[in-house]
Amino acid sequence: MYRYDNYDHSIVADRVAQFRDQTRRYLAGQLTDDEFRPLRLQNGLYIQRQAPMLRVAVPYGMLSSEQLRMLAHIARKYDRGYGHFTTRQNIQYNWPKLEEVPDILADLASVEMHAIQTSGNCIRNITTDHFAGVAPDEHVDPRVLAEILRQWSTFHPEFAFLPRKFKIALSGSDQDRAATLLHDIGLHAVRNESGELGLRVIVGGGMGRTPIIGHVVRDFLPWREMLTYCEAVLRVYNRHGRRDNLYKSRIKILVKALGPQEFTRQVEAEWEFGKGSPSVLTDAEYERIAKHFTRPAYELLPALDPFYVEALADSRAFTKWTERNVHAHQVDGYASVTLSLKKTGLPPGDATAEQMDFVAGLADRYSFGELRVSHEQNLILADVRKRDLFALWLEAKSQGLATPNIGLLTNIVCCPGGDFCSLANAKSIPIAEAIQRRFDDLDYLHDIGELDLNISGCMNSCGHHHVGHIGILGVDKNGAEWYQVSIGGDQGNDAALGHVIGPSFAASQMPEVIEKLIDTYVDVRTEEERFIDTVKRLGVAPFKARVYGSREAVHA
Repeated sequence: MYRYDNYDHSIVADRVAQFRDQTRRYLAGQLTDDEFRPLRLQNGLYIQRQAPMLRVAVPYGMLSSEQLRMLAHIARKYDRGYGHFTTRQNIQYNWPKLEEVPDILADLASVEMHAIQTSGNCIRNITTDHFAGVAPDEHVDPRVLAEILRQWSTFHPEFAFLPRKFKIALSGSDQDRAATLLHDIGLHAVRNESGELGLRVIVGGGMGRTPIIGHVVRDFLPWREMLTYCEAVLRVYNRHGRRDNLYKSRIKILVKALGPQEFTRQVEAEWEFGKGSPSVLTDAEYERIAKHFTRPAYELLPALDPFYVEALADSRAFTKWTERNVHAHQVDGYASVTLSLKKTGLPPGDATAEQMDFVAGLADRYSFGELRVSHEQNLILADVRKRDLFALWLEAKSQGLATPNIGLLTNIVCCPGGDFCSLANAKSIPIAEAIQRRFDDLDYLHDIGELDLNISGCMNSCGHHHVGHIGILGVDKNGAEWYQVSIGGDQGNDAALGHVIGPSFAASQMPEVIEKLIDTYVDVRTEEERFIDTVKRLGVAPFKARVYGSREAVHA
């Protein structure tokens, strides 16, 4: 994985020193709240309902075991013993003390981590596929291009004060596991008829208050022009994006206002004007970054390890876990493993300091000392020998990290919601826990099959409810918490936005509502048909009829 050079160390150390002084002056009354606010946001520090919240960058989801141990140390020393992994592949701490945040940033810097550009109207954390570098359907390891984007965007003077926050996602595989259609800029690796590597460029996607599927503005961009084209897109946005209305300031609104064709015309004109700039990628620059992502020292192993095959035959529970939590790998004899942070009864995406230390040990023993954070708020060990899977499973079970529910209903994606976030209209975590408890039957979950359930506490969609097969949105009704339900959302190559089924529900009704949606699916599905397939085939009507048919009261 990427290691800091002298320049990286210098800019991060300088930022820590700057923020330490800024915090000192604020606490001494020398800076007002309004003066301090942009300074803290530039360092990932928010003020939430209960306390400050610190968001730490995990570029493209990659962590070393050393870094994870530091995250555990921070949770233990400065917080309440846990951290929350997000859909942006970052980690958030919900209880730091303001006066101790500079010390946290200094501890992060000691293991080559920071909180720079995790907030503010700038280019945020670059995200990619959590199976990057090991996915069998990969055209290119997207981590190299993602790191180039990270270095280019960090402290970029032209794009430090955009109209609004800006998110870039990059996928290197046939299957889009980075949700490129739902980002301000999505870059999806493709090959042309000659076999040359390029990028499909998608602009103007996003969720939040105005969910929009992004528009393809270029079907094939030579990979060397990645930065020059991103600069062209950002310059058009910087020039025309609205700064007078917070709710109309994202690039998706600009693309909609201009129209995709006119927006693309302006971007192409800007790009032509800037061709030949120093931002064109060279082989030397690519190789400078690529050398940090060399392949581990894989052993020559059989595709099917005898011990692994024997363990599958002997243990049904182990087999169920491998079906959901173990994933294909480019190299024979290896697999990628998802460690679930979705055990029933616990907040989705949360990990205790003890669990983080434990996973760091697993990474050292089983996966070359590295791990990843997934968009689904789980942790990934990317390079596990198949012969070690049974031993890994036993260890993961001991710490509640082996729930075999990846891709199933209880693998709920969930934001912190009203328990923490000052923007939330309603709580998310109790709803997730209530649904998990209602469906805490693994045999039934496996019978239901693949189903993504996402929960957001407000329209900002940090829980990505718009693209859940079932999406739940917290809404406020005269000071009370209610929940709106949508179905039919999807991400990946066929990304789609969900459709609201009707009026919202009280918190106590949510498990029953989900059960009725599932019962409808089970009754009308065809063989091998997933929940999302049934919704696409039949639409909302049969689900709506089942859910609302027996309700005595409907609340608009």
